[in-house]
Order: sequence, then C-alpha cells, then structure tokens
Amino acid sequence: MSEQPKNTFAEFRQQIKDGTVANWDDVSRHMDSVLQKPHHRINANPENVCNGLVKLVLTLLEVIRKLMVKQALRRVDSGVLSDDEMENLGLTLMKLEEKMNELKNQFGLTDDDLILDLGPIGTFE
Repeated sequence: MSEQPKNTFAEFRQQIKDGTVANWDDVSRHMDSVLQKPHHRINANPENVCNGLVKLVLTLLEVIRKLMVKQALRRVDSGVLSDDEMENLGLTLMKLEEKMNELKNQFGLTDDDLILDLGPIGTFE
C-alpha cells in the first residue's frame, strides 16, 4: 500500500508558491493521485478538435505574452534600457496584445477561455 501524503492540497499549493516544500515525494504522490482521477481525461470529440487546438495554441501564446510583459517590466525597473529601447519594447508588446485580441475575436474566445489550469498548483492568469 502506498504511503499517502501528510499535507493537504492547499498546504502543498502554498508551499510550492512560497518555495518551502520540504518533501517533494509527498507532492509527487499527491499529484499522481489527482491526475489519476477520471475528470482529467481528454475529451476527444471530433467535432470540437479544431476549437480545442486553437484554444490550446492561443492559451500557450497568452502565457508566453504574459511572461514577456513581466520580463519587460523587470528590465524597465532595473534601468538597463534606454528610452528608445523602452519605447520599442512598449510598442512591440502593444502590437502583440492587439494581435492576440484579433485572434481571440476571430475564434470567438475570451480572456477567461485562455486561463491555464495547472491542476493542483492552481491557475495561470
């Protein structure tokens, strides 16, 4: 019989966020048990494959865009960018956001549709 983790889901989630996880084996066992539940199965419906694929691709692009914005803010805050570099960075990020909005509109998706659910860890918004 496998040993059950001593911590609850909420405790693991907080420890992961804080970077204070003491026992990664417990986290691994907990995640394995969560991922084996039936609600994590793929819904392979041929009629919505295209929509699902578009949603997946746009979700990944949105995650990358948000990470780029965070990195850009760190660079701006650190003072290593010239005024021209900051202007170019800002324009690039604005154009990227505009393009993402166009694609979301084209495929009938909203910001809520592109929230990445990371299961036990939470969501990436």
